[in-house]
Amino acid sequence: MKPLVSVIVPLYNAAPYITEALESILMSGYRPIEVVVVNDGSTDDCFQVAQAYAAQHPEVRVLSQPNAGASAARNHAIRESKGVYILPVDADNRIHPMYIEEAVQVLEQRPEVRVVSCRAEFFGARTGEWITPKFSHALLARKNMIDTCAMYRRADWNRTLGYNEHCAAREDWDMWLSLFELGGEFVRLPDIRLYYRVREGSKRIQDRALKHTLIEQINLRHPKYMEKYLGGPLHYHRTWSRFLNAFRCVKQVGDFERWYAGDVIFQRRNTLRQTEGVVVKQFATPGFWKGLWYGLIGKSKARRSYEYALRMPGLTPEPVAYREVRVCGWLRESWYACRASACTHTFNELIGAPDFPHREEILKAIGRFTARLHRQGILHRDYSGGNILFNQDGSLVEVIDLNRISWKKALSRTERWQNFERLNIDRKALRIMARAYAESMGDDPDEAAEYIITHRWKKHVKQGITNL
Repeated sequence: MKPLVSVIVPLYNAAPYITEALESILMSGYRPIEVVVVNDGSTDDCFQVAQAYAAQHPEVRVLSQPNAGASAARNHAIRESKGVYILPVDADNRIHPMYIEEAVQVLEQRPEVRVVSCRAEFFGARTGEWITPKFSHALLARKNMIDTCAMYRRADWNRTLGYNEHCAAREDWDMWLSLFELGGEFVRLPDIRLYYRVREGSKRIQDRALKHTLIEQINLRHPKYMEKYLGGPLHYHRTWSRFLNAFRCVKQVGDFERWYAGDVIFQRRNTLRQTEGVVVKQFATPGFWKGLWYGLIGKSKARRSYEYALRMPGLTPEPVAYREVRVCGWLRESWYACRASACTHTFNELIGAPDFPHREEILKAIGRFTARLHRQGILHRDYSGGNILFNQDGSLVEVIDLNRISWKKALSRTERWQNFERLNIDRKALRIMARAYAESMGDDPDEAAEYIITHRWKKHVKQGITNL
């Protein structure tokens, strides 16, 4: 019995074209097939058109989801599919009746082949054959040369992260990179088997405006492939990538690639991503002089964060890895990865929240935690509300953002008390925290509390936001 092929059709506002696409698929001489259509929150009546078509053809199933993009629609359809082989087909294109048969034959006979594509012909606003360059891994690292409508094994898709749902551009290129990272060969069938519709304002044309985002995502998700075939990341001027990477030096500690491309959970000057219980902090590119200093003399923020965390077990999330990229000795990029904290709140949530559950016990716990840091000679020079974490009842407290820590054999009383100056909270809270700290350190609680309340960070005082 021949293997089942799942034809995947994402559907978005394609009412004038969907019937034509489905007809071309069902005209295939190959069986068995299933056609899984996913309506991606269309605003026209294409969903109803597809449903009416499915009612007459048992091989067609129509699913629906809120609008999330073609990648999410394809992933949804593949998860719901049952085929051994996957063939995505866009809702406004057509395929030749022999395409599925010929592609299956290649994959069945040649297990070393990862992807099978074909020659294609334009129709609609443009005509003529779609001329594509000869396939090579080095060229695929710089540009896409395989249309979305190419066949691959469902088992291989299961080994990837699926289509990239975080970038609405050239998601097929990202998919091919994921598949070829598994190894294997590419085959392009010798005849025209795909008919690609070109429309004014089509997605392919709109995608050109997303070039920066696309390149960032490609580098995030496929660093090993880029390293292997380009000697480093893909650059905005893609043709120059290998030349530019010749001046690039990478240093990393730990299995960094595994955690490189998580979901963005915070983005301002620095960017935080999280995946599989690991948080990766990408530091902003330093200016010229700082980049030169970090590159040739001093330690980068990423390296300091990693090395300091190793010296602080139980006080900060467990370190996992760090990575540095230098160009001609100048530090350009750096990342630090650590386990996600079990803490659920930051100190900032206590500010202006007198009714926060267990607030007094949490404040005391933070005071005692600060004493633990100081007894170990740890002076965190950015000991501020966003960098102190705690769980719901204060039984766990941790500190993050470690690159500005000083290590001393002994801290003076003034140094210790002044370490509270950035904790911009009300007088009562400061007193609770300061007394718990002083009792743990053997200081006079009243004296410590008065000093800490009086000596606030000069920036807060100047801006009139001391919360006293």
